[in-house]
Amino acid sequence: MATSQVKHSDSLLGITVAVLVLVGIVMVFSSSAVYAMEKYNDSYYFLKRQVIWCFLGTGALLITKNLDYHKLHQHTYLIMVTTFLLLLAVMFPSISKEVGGARRWLVLEGLSFQPSELAKFALVLFIAKSLVKRADKLRDFAYGYLPNLIVLGFFFIPILCQPDFGTAMIICMVTFTMLFIAGLRKKFLFLSVLALIPFIVSAIMGAEYRTRRIIAFLDPWQDPSNAGFQAIQSFYAFGRGGYWGTGLGASHQKLFYLPEAHTDFIFSVIGEELGFMGTTAIILLFSILIWRGFVTAYRAKDPFGTHLATGLTLLIGFQAFINLGVAAGLLPTKGLTLPFISMGGSSMLITMLSIGVLLNISEQTAKY
Repeated sequence: MATSQVKHSDSLLGITVAVLVLVGIVMVFSSSAVYAMEKYNDSYYFLKRQVIWCFLGTGALLITKNLDYHKLHQHTYLIMVTTFLLLLAVMFPSISKEVGGARRWLVLEGLSFQPSELAKFALVLFIAKSLVKRADKLRDFAYGYLPNLIVLGFFFIPILCQPDFGTAMIICMVTFTMLFIAGLRKKFLFLSVLALIPFIVSAIMGAEYRTRRIIAFLDPWQDPSNAGFQAIQSFYAFGRGGYWGTGLGASHQKLFYLPEAHTDFIFSVIGEELGFMGTTAIILLFSILIWRGFVTAYRAKDPFGTHLATGLTLLIGFQAFINLGVAAGLLPTKGLTLPFISMGGSSMLITMLSIGVLLNISEQTAKY
């Protein structure tokens, strides 16, 4: 049957992202205004930065939306090498900064950037290209699987050493899921997970704060003033919100009770101020985004587009629902932001860039 090309990108995906970004701007201000006034004597401190990053992210989205995604295929290795060098550069104190015991940010001319955010995108890009290149021998361990595992390791190790355990887990989850969907032997994945267990255990046991997080996840009330404090304050936020919420700007927990209220735990503030209805709306928006992402992958005109759209959708989806799970006490604290909504410049920039790629793939979709 003859095909014709769709001349427009996925409007529902674009609208969903726009709504999430606008919600993020409002909630970043609501959750950070008091803290910003106390620390910087400017209640708009974080709001102004979030708006700037939203504009930069929108610029990145427009660039990738209008850039043929096949050009990314051509420059995959350049992007990979550049990203790896940036991950190594974080180790040098002269051009990086340490926050809370973690050295994850490069600092140039007063601007900070988190290379591990770019690493997520770069790895998805490589896996997508690799799956196309090795499609006929994907079930062969040495040729079809091992190269992907090696590249994953090159990113996993420096990210884990920063340390950024949450991002390290995200890239593993996305990589293995992409390989599984593409038809990799389940035996390879099972053995890989087994091989990862010692790394995960040693990473948890080797850092006291991670051990405390696991204990707090299992029973936050065992140490309510320290390890379990964040989780308990998050529970209080959801409890106070009830069905309809306390009202926009009326959160009590953001008043220095809930740590990271404008970043990792912004969903808890949404739950308090907008209630069950607000949190349900956020979950619905992310569900629509993931649905449209997979529709784009399914309808892509070539295997590279399919794998790339799948990986980017998984990347956003995994991070979103892990963040929601942490805020709700269903998962241990990971230190991951909520895409589009949490305060976080690097995350906003790379996530919007990824959405631009998805829109470009959808624009080139073959309509049957």
